[in-house]
Amino acid sequence: MRHALTLLLLPLLAACATPQERCISQVTRDLRVVDELIQEGELNLARGYAIEEVTDYRTEWVQCGPPIVRYRPDGKRVVYPARHCFDQVPYTVRQPRAIDLASQARTLEQLKRKRAELARSAGPAVQQCRATYPETK
Repeated sequence: MRHALTLLLLPLLAACATPQERCISQVTRDLRVVDELIQEGELNLARGYAIEEVTDYRTEWVQCGPPIVRYRPDGKRVVYPARHCFDQVPYTVRQPRAIDLASQARTLEQLKRKRAELARSAGPAVQQCRATYPETK
């Protein structure tokens, strides 16, 4: 859920960023993703289990139509409340999930190696962004 919210807000934040900030954000995107995966893996190892978000549905009484507007013979406008009906509404629950700790530790080490590689390649790319889009004050 948190990741989905972040992804929804990124375009709004990107619209406010300078060209240099957008460039740097673009060239360091993979690095940020790997950092999030490392953080999640470390938390999983510390806890001994993972937490997964599962979307389920429940039936709720919801507004399913607009208010109804009618006119009396005398011309007076009458507004009736919106129609309601039952609908399946999604909700998310967080639940523990067993993990293979040895496999998680190996994955975490691979992610850390990949992060070092991405950090090395991101340095020159960030410098290129700064040279291409110098910030003026």
